[in-house]
Amino acid sequence: MTRIQITTTSDDRNELEEIAKRLIDERLAACCQILGPLTSIYRWRETIEESSEWMCLIKTDERLYAAVEILIRQIHHYDEPEIIATPITYGSAGYLDWVLKSVVANENEDPT
Repeated sequence: MTRIQITTTSDDRNELEEIAKRLIDERLAACCQILGPLTSIYRWRETIEESSEWMCLIKTDERLYAAVEILIRQIHHYDEPEIIATPITYGSAGYLDWVLKSVVANENEDPT
C-alpha cells in the first residue's frame, strides 16, 4: 500500500477549504493542509500569467487517487486544475499507518 500526497492549487482559499473538508468527511484523505498565499507564474493559452494562489496538500492512499481527483474537479472552478500525486517514499511508521487507518481504501478494512 502506497501513501501519496496530492497537490492542488486555487486562487480561492474557501474553495480549497471546501475540497479539504469534503475529502476528510468522505474519508478520502487523512489530512489536508492549505498553504499560502503563494505566487504562481505560468503560461495559459499562450499568455504568461501571474497570480496569487493557495496550495492544498492532501495525504491519502494511492487506491483513492481517482476518487480524490473526481471530487476536486467537481468543486474546482479552474478549467484545468493542478492535480499532482507524489508517492510518499519514506515517513515515520506511525504517521504512515495513521494515514491508512484514517481513510477508507477498502470496504473490508476497518479504518479505526
